[in-house]
Amino acid sequence: MKKTLFALFMFSLTIIGFGQETTKTIRKIPAVSIQDINGHKINTAELSNNGKPIIISFWATWCKPCISELTTINEVYADWQKETGVKLIAVSIDDARSSAKVLPMVNAKAWDYEVLLDQNGDFKRALNVNAVPHTFLINGKGEIVWQHTSFIEGNELELIELVRKLEAGQPLE
Repeated sequence: MKKTLFALFMFSLTIIGFGQETTKTIRKIPAVSIQDINGHKINTAELSNNGKPIIISFWATWCKPCISELTTINEVYADWQKETGVKLIAVSIDDARSSAKVLPMVNAKAWDYEVLLDQNGDFKRALNVNAVPHTFLINGKGEIVWQHTSFIEGNELELIELVRKLEAGQPLE
């Protein structure tokens, strides 16, 4: 009986954890070496956007909510960039076997994002990404100020509001 209650308790904690978000500044982007979609090495600690916000979205070619999120944002991304200067970086967690599908998918969807490949999962582990989609908002100083897991239609509206607040120097809370 105690084991069953404990298992239910742990399961409940897992369920509660999905879709959670935080606005507390966590830390700077960790330094991990990964590749861009053209095979060039990138140090993630050097990701920048001239003092403007950055959205980092971890995704995979097999993840339908990930594809929905990036496709939905792509429809308004040019407007977001014009209004706030935000930059979205899509980080694929596809492994070496499935990463060959990334470029064709990006091209087919006409995503206008910087796309990085985290084939070994080093960046994912450094940021404690356990499920995708997992989206981070980075302020102009390179600090993680918000994160969110999962995606449902309408989440993009909350995200752009947070970007606007960052751009205006307002607190996210």
